[in-house]
Amino acid sequence: MKKIIVSLLAFSAFSFSSIAQDTITNKKGSDYLFTEVKNLDETSVQNQNRTGTCWSFSALSFLESELIRKGKGNHDLSEMFIVRNAYIGKAENYLRYYGTFNFGPGGAFHDIPWVINRFGIVPESAYKGLNYGTDSHNHSEMQGMLKAMVEVLAKKPQGGKLTNSWKKAITGVTDAYLGELPDNMEDFKFEYEGASYTPKSFASHLDLNMDDYVSLTSYTHHPFYSSFVIEVQDNWALQSCYNLPLDEFMEVMESAIMDGYTFAWGADISEKGFSARDALAILPTDESTIKVKGRNNKHFSDAGEEKISNAFMTPVEERIVTQQERQDAFDSQETTDDHGMHITGIVKDQKGTKYFVVKNSWGDYNQCDGYFYASFPYVRYKTMNIQIHKDALSNSMKKKLGIK
Repeated sequence: MKKIIVSLLAFSAFSFSSIAQDTITNKKGSDYLFTEVKNLDETSVQNQNRTGTCWSFSALSFLESELIRKGKGNHDLSEMFIVRNAYIGKAENYLRYYGTFNFGPGGAFHDIPWVINRFGIVPESAYKGLNYGTDSHNHSEMQGMLKAMVEVLAKKPQGGKLTNSWKKAITGVTDAYLGELPDNMEDFKFEYEGASYTPKSFASHLDLNMDDYVSLTSYTHHPFYSSFVIEVQDNWALQSCYNLPLDEFMEVMESAIMDGYTFAWGADISEKGFSARDALAILPTDESTIKVKGRNNKHFSDAGEEKISNAFMTPVEERIVTQQERQDAFDSQETTDDHGMHITGIVKDQKGTKYFVVKNSWGDYNQCDGYFYASFPYVRYKTMNIQIHKDALSNSMKKKLGIK
């Protein structure tokens, strides 16, 4: 991550010497002055471009950091291998629910374990997912075709039942756009760093045990210290999250970073205080000063709306959100499941306010090279869920949740 560095001169009252101290800011000319609290290893920023696949980019970015943490080296994993196989699972699920469930490009962090456990994983070099003549991802045409197909299939036009050909038709579309894969993934062999692998043997080589990863959230409509299927449209696989009180949820996130564990972060980014261009996500007590120009795109896959306010240039007072306010925002659907990202560190500003360092998947779209800083109040209010290694949890927390 390239940082915008500001050099400060600290003058001593007892000497004429000066000490230069490097701090970080969110953009040129800003009065935000950040100092690093913790900075963890991550791979390079990727660009999901015109796709709704942030969940794959962010979760794989998280797993890439996990591989670094575990001493397995620096790897670039294939987001589109995950996307392609998840699409087949989504189609199966959509038809099992007679066309009444969600089908779209969105997904959830736990889709990655769903795919890896069934099919394995491959490096980017083995499956780029760009089989349609461009250098960047754009799934508009493919998604339109797939949605039309499953909607027709759900009507069972062939004598009131599904034939045994429908899955071949769906995979024909995904393979045409993303790249052909065999029905049996054991037949997919590739060379990587001087060795030959299949997707499953590569996952085994990387020592990616998906049972080590858990999803956490914090809502009151289910009992704390239990697990529940989080009610968001993109949770097509109906996977569960462990439920924590808000203060403990925040404590887990902060202590994880301090102990060397990054995590995948799912959040609402449609708030006034989220400004991708300004590399900030904040929760000002007075949002009336924030003017909005333009709008976000359908899949929140670029810098979106332009926000104009001094709040993005000078630190302001922020709200402290209660558990009930957080719940009310979820129940009223003010908080929505917008975007998946990867949290890789913590900084604090000159007033002592802490921020998580967030790695995004929109390429190099701002002055922080595609990263931004999310204040603890913003994270407290707008986090939907996180995915994290279970060993980032304390033994007492594991016991509360029944995690071994």
